Amino acid sequence: MARATAHPDHQCISSEDIHGTEVYGVGGKNIGEIDHLIIDKVSGRVAYAVMSFGGFVGLGHSHYPIPWGALTFDTSLGGFRTNITEQQLRDAPEFSDDSWQDRDWETRTHQYYGTPTYWESRGGQIR
Repeated sequence: MARATAHPDHQCISSEDIHGTEVYGVGGKNIGEIDHLIIDKVSGRVAYAVMSFGGFVGLGHSHYPIPWGALTFDTSLGGFRTNITEQQLRDAPEFSDDSWQDRDWETRTHQYYGTPTYWESRGGQIR
């Protein structure tokens, strides 16, 4: 059972409960899970979900930050839906630890995924 369903009657959720929640892509295919969240310190908004996918028995996983606005929580799945494909993740703007301080990288990333920037939108929806 996905951890994001831990408190189904609550509007808010702990980031701890998001960790490990499945992400489903086009056609309902499981494409990974949420590893952790990146939160804007000033606004308090969730900026990115870092998604983990691939690997075997915990080895070789790849991690990709995707805009929070690219995810929609689906209560029937107990997980997140997205239109992002595995290939899009692999082809996304290159990420480094310095990217968090690079507004150009953030803008390119949001444009790439077709989502409004977190500093201009509310992002993250529930279906």
